Amino acid sequence: MTDTTPDSLILEIADFDVNVLTGIYSEETKLPQPLRFTIQAEMLAQDHYAPDTALSASKNYMDLKHAASTALPAGVHFTLIEAVADHVIETLFLQDPRIRKVTIKIIKLAIAEHNESIGITLTRTRR
Repeated sequence: MTDTTPDSLILEIADFDVNVLTGIYSEETKLPQPLRFTIQAEMLAQDHYAPDTALSASKNYMDLKHAASTALPAGVHFTLIEAVADHVIETLFLQDPRIRKVTIKIIKLAIAEHNESIGITLTRTRR
């Protein structure tokens, strides 16, 4: 039996910190808080990547960084970090129709008391 599942390429940016206006408590709503992002964007892989393969055969992974930083609307307060994740995912889907699935992990750095990671992971598949 032959596996017909297509190969996938997962681009990733990990442990990228950005200050974002988010939170529900009064102490969180005045100033941006530091969030740590890890983003994985899955797309179909080519059959082979030669040494001279052009960037157009993949995706610039700096686009993932852009989606979690400069593409976030300035001055907008996100009540939930889930909404931040949703915005980043939608930005990536709009940037490139080849992206099939995005997984984003967001850690709220300001609320950790003993270096624990507190946050969410959201995975969305293109519909």
